[in-house]
Amino acid sequence: MNTPLIVIVAPNGAYKTKDQHPYVPLTSAELAQTAKECLDAGASMIHMHVRKPDGKHLLDAHAYLDATAAVRKAVGQELVVQITTEAAQVYQPHEQMQVARAVVPEAISVGLREILRPEVPESEIQSFFTWLKECNVMTQVILYDVADVQAWQRLRASGVIPENKWFLLFVLGRYSVGQTSSPTDLLPFLEANDGAYPWAMCAFGAQENACAIAAASLGGHARVGFENNLFLKNGAQAANNAALVAQVAQGATALGRPLASATDIRRLFLN
Repeated sequence: MNTPLIVIVAPNGAYKTKDQHPYVPLTSAELAQTAKECLDAGASMIHMHVRKPDGKHLLDAHAYLDATAAVRKAVGQELVVQITTEAAQVYQPHEQMQVARAVVPEAISVGLREILRPEVPESEIQSFFTWLKECNVMTQVILYDVADVQAWQRLRASGVIPENKWFLLFVLGRYSVGQTSSPTDLLPFLEANDGAYPWAMCAFGAQENACAIAAASLGGHARVGFENNLFLKNGAQAANNAALVAQVAQGATALGRPLASATDIRRLFLN
């Protein structure tokens, strides 16, 4: 298999704190430093959350633009910078969609179930995804289970979601105490998926790397990092996000699969 493997680093998420690991990046400067380290380790995209001064989850255009500028200063165009619309039980769908429109980022992740809510008309969802397409925002759609995959397929079939170069993310597991994931958690997603779009996975716990290598061997891509996991494949705590990226890069070498560059990603999704 010679399709380049996209390695995405998710270095902080909405919940991780420095009490859990001192190298969870929370500020723009810390995100920039992490971006450089992870680029050097083999990542080609960064999935970036921003935080309030007290460390809590934030959706804010100015904060995103500031963090993006800091990362760009550190790595130039060598990483695709992806922001998130994650609600984290704080924000409502209209706020999630509004921050995307205010930032107009290079790339974004959207949790389908967070905006596919009874109070959100499908016409509004259609308008949002049409805007993402027209603005050439590389969009990764987050799917948490088979029901989400089926909802995604229904929205596409009905024309609510326009055809575009979408990117899917299969989440293996949930946020909970002691959550772990297994490579076999991929199987229901792959069985339900119709193969129309490229996909990646993210996973929880020390088997994150095993899940990433399983995805890589099956033609998918991988997202790793402190957002979902703090541990190396041997169970030891990772020194930093770059250590988790490096494990995947080593596995890709063993598979004979080259690593994607940011240029490869832009060619696949943005041209």
